[in-house]
Amino acid sequence: MGPNSRVDLDRLIGRAPESLRVAEAEALRGKWIALEIYSPERLPLRRIEAIGDSAEECIRQLAGRGLDPRRYEYIPFLGPF
Repeated sequence: MGPNSRVDLDRLIGRAPESLRVAEAEALRGKWIALEIYSPERLPLRRIEAIGDSAEECIRQLAGRGLDPRRYEYIPFLGPF
């Protein structure tokens, strides 16, 4: 992707952070992501469930989708490297 290309962040919902291409990970740099808290009962691969400019924005997105924000951890995405 060129410097003028835009990554649709909504398309990254449901993806594992480890599966992101470099351009996708670069587009997330500086954003916050919500990942379901790991549990041995669930698959070890965790998926991005919300993306925002703050943890609070991620919480609002999750709640808006009817998900319990207490089941997620919120981390700043620092980039692919």
